[in-house]
Amino acid sequence: MDTSEKLILRELFPAEPDCEKLAVATPAAAPNPVDHWTPAVLLERGAVLAKMAKFGDGSASDTLKEYPQHCAMLSFRSRDGAAEVHEDFADVFYVLEGRAAMLTGGNVTSAKIVSPGETRGAAIEGGKRQELRAGDVVHVPAGVPHQMLVTAGKTITCLVMKIQDMKIQEK
Repeated sequence: MDTSEKLILRELFPAEPDCEKLAVATPAAAPNPVDHWTPAVLLERGAVLAKMAKFGDGSASDTLKEYPQHCAMLSFRSRDGAAEVHEDFADVFYVLEGRAAMLTGGNVTSAKIVSPGETRGAAIEGGKRQELRAGDVVHVPAGVPHQMLVTAGKTITCLVMKIQDMKIQEK
């Protein structure tokens, strides 16, 4: 955990002597393997991400839980994201609050492979723009270029499910 994250946690939880442990604490194993996050809990965690983004580059994310073929993440943005393509994973975005646009399809400009199966770039040319607001759900299949665009002064908080595309894995 870096210094800015510790400062944010101390600001949010001043009465907690070991506030850094709040960010990494894991619940005791429960007999029921079902995970449940209420909108209130997600938005509270989103507020922490907003503070982290303010001290960083305008975006922050947190992996809520990793599973064998997918993971649940929380994402906050106050700026545009990079154009990206995930070769093996689909993304499902559920907008909790805020507004942005999702650009999908087309071609990624200045594309660079950043890790196996992951491509990033500056922008998307020729994509389709869809406006997003609270309550919207967007599914971006594996292999489809996408980019989150945030208007200056606006923000967006999303629950993101990254789901491994088993058809691609079988090839």
